[in-house]
Amino acid sequence: MNSHDAHIEGPDLAALAGLLADGTRAGFCLALLDGRAWTATELARHAGVAASTTTEHLNLLVEGGLLSQERHGRHRYVRLADPETAELIETLASRAPRRPAPPSSLSAVNRNRALADARTCYDHLAGALGVAITDAMTQKGMLDWERGLTLTADGTAWLAELGIAQQSATRRPPVRSCLDWTERRPHLAGAVGAALCTHAFDSGWIKRIGTSRAVALTDLGRHALRDHLRLSDDIRAPLPALHPHPPAGARTAAPRSGPGPVVGGRT
Repeated sequence: MNSHDAHIEGPDLAALAGLLADGTRAGFCLALLDGRAWTATELARHAGVAASTTTEHLNLLVEGGLLSQERHGRHRYVRLADPETAELIETLASRAPRRPAPPSSLSAVNRNRALADARTCYDHLAGALGVAITDAMTQKGMLDWERGLTLTADGTAWLAELGIAQQSATRRPPVRSCLDWTERRPHLAGAVGAALCTHAFDSGWIKRIGTSRAVALTDLGRHALRDHLRLSDDIRAPLPALHPHPPAGARTAAPRSGPGPVVGGRT
């Protein structure tokens, strides 16, 4: 690229990449994948940085369109701008190099394992559980990957059986694949993925583990997923390759636990 090309009107990809090139800002975005709104104080504590530093980083992320903000009294709350931003962060995380595993406590190992087992990715399910549900829906003919991911008539009927009504007047696609950063395989996103996640919480199939993104599959959830999708009690049981056309960059084998991805240039 010459200097003339750099000034041609069009998307400024370098500016977007620059927002995530800082480890603190990247860490904020990864934390916000839980779908909740965080205060600046909470993010500062999470990242171990000063409040003034947090404010500077959040201003850049809001101005850059990756975060949205709202104020309630003296508190400033931020969240990821939209589901598409969350899927972008998750996909980038799946392509990021892995940090060498530092010496860690047993509690840290358990936290990492819980995130890899099951977690929320903004408003849908991810981790081994999210991928297993996606595979099971594919195996039962509810999802079709032949010409891009689509929800089949059987899938629509199953959602109706669960009491999940599809929203017709929405710009969000019904189904979308999101490359899982721990499994390195796609899980279900889009409006249907979000509705299933909400249903799982409301029906007591899953529950949050503390204040992290990790969720635990309850006994009720195990029975429900076994009945509805013939899902094994062991969500890590190997499954056959079900996606004839996985997204570019997807890999079939990946570390299941351990330290997170390195998205930013600094830690």
